[in-house]
Amino acid sequence: MTDDILTPRLRLSRPVEGDLDALFTISADPRVWTHYPSLRHQRPEDTRAGMARWEASWARAGLGSWVVRLRSSGEVIGNGGCTLLGDAVWNLGYRLSADHHGNGYATELAFAAVEQARAVDPDRPVIAYLVEHNHASAKVAEKVGLELVHRAPDAGNPDPSVWRLVYADRPLDPAHRAAVSL
Repeated sequence: MTDDILTPRLRLSRPVEGDLDALFTISADPRVWTHYPSLRHQRPEDTRAGMARWEASWARAGLGSWVVRLRSSGEVIGNGGCTLLGDAVWNLGYRLSADHHGNGYATELAFAAVEQARAVDPDRPVIAYLVEHNHASAKVAEKVGLELVHRAPDAGNPDPSVWRLVYADRPLDPAHRAAVSL
């Protein structure tokens, strides 16, 4: 799956090195990380490492995170899609520019990502791994048909009061649960 995916308002493209600066600018913005501030990117190398993980998913499974552009202008507004997690599940995720929150872009992206994941490997579950106080992400997961399958303290989070939620498109067997450390 290397061709761009077009949704009504978005162009979803496999990332290339030339996307680094725009993606770093988004990932370095503290407004984008209000739900998990310790993960905010401090250096372009942080973003490059994320891009390497996405590329590894593309190479191993034929699908990974996309660069998200507005079709109307070509502006990069983030990244997202389904990436391989633990060689067992598709992890639905996205990071969009704070200036573009609240416009339904995450939902539009998520529907396209789930559709592509099911086309590439329908036997692999689709999950969304998020923190409980991120209500907007939970709503997106629910809109694309995922259901809450796990809730527990978020191990390793610098804020011990944070709870981790995992949504999935089906019940997770022990191998799937191990892949997402449940």
